[in-house]
Amino acid sequence: MIAKLLPTLTFIAAIGSGVVGGVFFAFSNFVMPALARLPAAGGIAAMNSISITVITPTFMTALFGTGLICLVLIAGAMIGWSQPGSFWLLAGALIYLVGNPIVTMIFNVPLNDALAAVDPASSNGAAMWATYLRDWVMWNHVRTVTGIVALGCFIMALQ
Repeated sequence: MIAKLLPTLTFIAAIGSGVVGGVFFAFSNFVMPALARLPAAGGIAAMNSISITVITPTFMTALFGTGLICLVLIAGAMIGWSQPGSFWLLAGALIYLVGNPIVTMIFNVPLNDALAAVDPASSNGAAMWATYLRDWVMWNHVRTVTGIVALGCFIMALQ
Protein backbone atom coordinates (compact mmCIF):
# COMPACT_ATOMS: atom_id res chain seq x y z
CA MET A 1 0.00 0.00 0.00
CA ILE A 2 2.70 2.50 1.00
CA ALA A 3 4.64 1.73 -2.19
CA LYS A 4 1.69 2.95 -4.27
CA LEU A 5 1.53 6.20 -2.33
CA LEU A 6 5.27 6.95 -2.45
CA PRO A 7 5.33 8.76 -5.82
CA THR A 8 2.42 11.01 -4.80
CA LEU A 9 3.85 11.68 -1.35
CA THR A 10 7.27 12.37 -2.87
CA PHE A 11 5.71 14.87 -5.28
CA ILE A 12 3.87 16.60 -2.41
CA ALA A 13 7.07 16.64 -0.32
CA ALA A 14 8.95 18.18 -3.25
CA ILE A 15 6.39 20.95 -3.52
CA GLY A 16 6.30 21.46 0.25
CA SER A 17 10.07 21.62 0.62
CA GLY A 18 10.27 23.99 -2.35
CA VAL A 19 7.62 26.30 -0.90
CA VAL A 20 9.21 26.30 2.56
CA GLY A 21 12.72 26.72 1.14
CA GLY A 22 11.40 29.60 -0.99
CA VAL A 23 9.90 31.38 1.99
CA PHE A 24 13.16 31.06 3.88
CA PHE A 25 15.08 32.14 0.75
CA ALA A 26 13.03 35.35 0.70
CA PHE A 27 13.82 36.01 4.36
CA SER A 28 17.54 35.42 3.86
CA ASN A 29 17.78 37.55 0.75
CA PHE A 30 15.57 40.59 1.31
CA VAL A 31 13.25 40.47 4.33
CA MET A 32 15.95 40.30 7.00
CA PRO A 33 18.32 42.69 5.22
CA ALA A 34 15.42 45.17 5.01
CA LEU A 35 14.63 44.74 8.71
CA ALA A 36 18.34 45.16 9.55
CA ARG A 37 18.24 48.60 7.91
CA LEU A 38 15.61 49.79 10.39
CA PRO A 39 16.43 51.24 13.79
CA ALA A 40 16.64 48.41 16.31
CA ALA A 41 13.25 49.17 17.93
CA GLY A 42 11.52 49.18 14.54
CA GLY A 43 13.27 46.02 13.39
CA ILE A 44 12.38 44.22 16.60
CA ALA A 45 8.75 45.33 16.40
CA ALA A 46 8.49 44.24 12.75
CA MET A 47 10.12 40.86 13.39
CA ASN A 48 7.93 40.24 16.45
CA SER A 49 4.90 40.94 14.28
CA ILE A 50 6.14 38.56 11.60
CA SER A 51 6.78 35.87 14.22
CA ILE A 52 3.13 36.05 15.23
CA THR A 53 1.57 36.39 11.78
CA VAL A 54 3.60 33.52 10.27
CA ILE A 55 1.63 31.08 12.41
CA THR A 56 -1.07 30.38 9.86
CA PRO A 57 -2.65 27.07 8.88
CA THR A 58 -1.17 27.40 5.40
CA PHE A 59 2.44 27.93 6.44
CA MET A 60 2.29 25.50 9.36
CA THR A 61 0.90 22.85 6.99
CA ALA A 62 3.70 23.53 4.51
CA LEU A 63 6.43 23.41 7.18
CA PHE A 64 5.21 20.66 9.49
CA GLY A 65 2.93 18.78 7.08
CA THR A 66 5.88 18.28 4.78
CA GLY A 67 7.80 17.03 7.81
CA LEU A 68 5.09 14.48 8.57
CA ILE A 69 5.13 13.30 4.96
CA CYS A 70 8.90 12.95 5.26
CA LEU A 71 8.43 10.51 8.15
CA VAL A 72 6.30 8.32 5.87
CA LEU A 73 8.85 8.68 3.07
CA ILE A 74 11.66 7.56 5.40
CA ALA A 75 9.72 4.42 6.23
CA GLY A 76 8.91 3.83 2.56
CA ALA A 77 12.52 4.31 1.50
CA MET A 78 13.77 1.90 4.13
CA ILE A 79 11.12 -0.73 3.39
CA GLY A 80 11.75 -0.47 -0.35
CA TRP A 81 15.50 0.16 -0.15
CA SER A 82 16.17 -1.97 -3.22
CA GLN A 83 13.83 0.20 -5.33
CA PRO A 84 15.25 2.88 -7.64
CA GLY A 85 15.33 6.31 -6.02
CA SER A 86 15.25 5.04 -2.43
CA PHE A 87 18.56 6.71 -1.58
CA TRP A 88 17.32 10.08 -2.89
CA LEU A 89 14.01 9.65 -1.09
CA LEU A 90 15.70 8.91 2.22
CA ALA A 91 18.22 11.72 1.75
CA GLY A 92 15.57 14.29 0.88
CA ALA A 93 13.33 13.33 3.78
CA LEU A 94 16.15 13.38 6.35
CA ILE A 95 17.62 16.63 5.03
CA TYR A 96 14.21 18.32 5.12
CA LEU A 97 13.33 17.04 8.60
CA VAL A 98 16.62 18.04 10.19
CA GLY A 99 17.07 21.28 8.25
CA ASN A 100 13.58 22.69 8.48
CA PRO A 101 11.19 21.66 11.28
CA ILE A 102 13.98 20.62 13.66
CA VAL A 103 16.20 23.67 13.06
CA THR A 104 13.12 25.88 13.30
CA MET A 105 12.08 24.47 16.68
CA ILE A 106 15.57 24.20 18.20
CA PHE A 107 17.08 27.47 16.96
CA ASN A 108 14.78 29.97 15.24
CA VAL A 109 11.74 29.74 17.55
CA PRO A 110 13.79 30.19 20.76
CA LEU A 111 15.51 33.18 19.16
CA ASN A 112 12.08 34.61 18.30
CA ASP A 113 10.90 34.03 21.87
CA ALA A 114 13.97 35.78 23.29
CA LEU A 115 13.45 38.72 20.95
CA ALA A 116 9.80 39.01 21.99
CA ALA A 117 10.86 39.22 25.65
CA VAL A 118 13.19 42.19 25.23
CA ASP A 119 12.19 45.85 25.44
CA PRO A 120 12.77 47.11 21.86
CA ALA A 121 13.57 50.64 23.06
CA SER A 122 16.24 49.59 25.56
CA SER A 123 19.99 49.38 25.01
CA ASN A 124 19.64 45.67 25.76
CA GLY A 125 17.11 45.55 22.92
CA ALA A 126 19.60 47.04 20.46
CA ALA A 127 22.31 44.58 21.52
CA MET A 128 19.87 41.68 21.34
CA TRP A 129 18.78 42.78 17.86
CA ALA A 130 22.34 42.69 16.53
CA THR A 131 22.92 39.21 17.94
CA TYR A 132 19.49 38.06 16.80
CA LEU A 133 20.11 39.17 13.22
CA ARG A 134 23.41 37.32 13.06
CA ASP A 135 22.18 34.07 14.63
CA TRP A 136 18.65 33.92 13.23
CA VAL A 137 19.79 34.63 9.68
CA MET A 138 22.54 32.01 9.90
CA TRP A 139 20.01 29.34 10.91
CA ASN A 140 17.62 30.62 8.28
CA HIS A 141 20.32 30.07 5.65
CA VAL A 142 20.47 26.46 6.86
CA ARG A 143 16.70 26.15 6.43
CA THR A 144 16.87 27.71 2.97
CA VAL A 145 19.62 25.44 1.70
CA THR A 146 18.16 22.27 3.19
CA GLY A 147 14.70 23.02 1.78
CA ILE A 148 16.14 23.49 -1.70
CA VAL A 149 18.45 20.46 -1.43
CA ALA A 150 15.54 18.31 -0.22
CA LEU A 151 13.52 19.49 -3.23
CA GLY A 152 16.35 18.36 -5.51
CA CYS A 153 16.56 14.98 -3.78
CA PHE A 154 12.81 14.43 -4.15
CA ILE A 155 13.03 15.27 -7.85
CA MET A 156 15.87 12.76 -8.23
CA ALA A 157 13.80 10.15 -6.36
CA LEU A 158 11.00 10.53 -8.90
CA GLN A 159 13.30 9.90 -11.90
